[in-house]
Amino acid sequence: MCDPTRDDVSSQSRAVSIEKRAYFQRKWPLVDVIRALTVVIVHFLCLLAPFNYEWEAFRFGLVLFVITTLSITFSYHRNLSHRSFKIPKWIEYPFAYSAVFALQGDPMDWVSIHRFHHQFTDSDRDPHSPKEGLWFSHILWIFDTQYIKYKCGGRDNVMDLKKQWFYKFLRRTIALHIAMFWTVLYLYGGLPYLTCGGGVGGVIGYHVTWLVNSACHIWGSRSWKTKDTSRNVWWLSLFTMGESWHNNHHAFESSARQGLEWWQIDITWYLIRLFEVLGLATDVKLPSDFQKQKMAIVR
Repeated sequence: MCDPTRDDVSSQSRAVSIEKRAYFQRKWPLVDVIRALTVVIVHFLCLLAPFNYEWEAFRFGLVLFVITTLSITFSYHRNLSHRSFKIPKWIEYPFAYSAVFALQGDPMDWVSIHRFHHQFTDSDRDPHSPKEGLWFSHILWIFDTQYIKYKCGGRDNVMDLKKQWFYKFLRRTIALHIAMFWTVLYLYGGLPYLTCGGGVGGVIGYHVTWLVNSACHIWGSRSWKTKDTSRNVWWLSLFTMGESWHNNHHAFESSARQGLEWWQIDITWYLIRLFEVLGLATDVKLPSDFQKQKMAIVR
């Protein structure tokens, strides 16, 4: 199924070969160093959590995980990347803003990478191809921006976001918002809130998202005839807010609903459906019965 949000890349026919590269010995641009330090610091804070444990702080960490992860799936993914539904700007912008605190980049960066992933899924130009190894698709791709630029080209596939002042503002000031948030976190609750709260919540959110990129292209079941390695991983569905029905998603990229069966847990869809019932979400895209019949694997 074709996603209308894709933009053509003029260099699409360019061949990109995967060669064995020196990953850690290469030149590290500042942006890669900052990304790596951020991930290392959050994991270090998580490791300190048992020594600073407070139930209230740990509970805050779980709430932080739920809110930021749901914001990623609802806003960055289904709303901005795939335009699966439309919502008023007074709802769209706050969800995109809260997703910033998942520490996965600004909306333009996240959406661009994801659109490239669908455009070049499992090919040599996939930003986080499982063909380059489990750990590369899980985490290492994040710290190699020059390699992504070499494979995919410039970020010319998010012109719809570049035209909006809010997303340009977030891209320029994201570091300030994150620094302010973590400062307030420390001033309010000290080390317990930094470690049990931000550290634990951040690490869970990181790996839940990354597992969709890695595990959901390696393990699991397939229900649809997609030309890639996408899989449905049922045990991840609750933690990923429904994102681990990944074969469903690659079969029907623009669908606002990824848990297509009644028993497939999809918390993000439940939120979208709520907004639709309230009249706040419109143009909610779902696959037709004909599309399902065409894509279904006959067993």
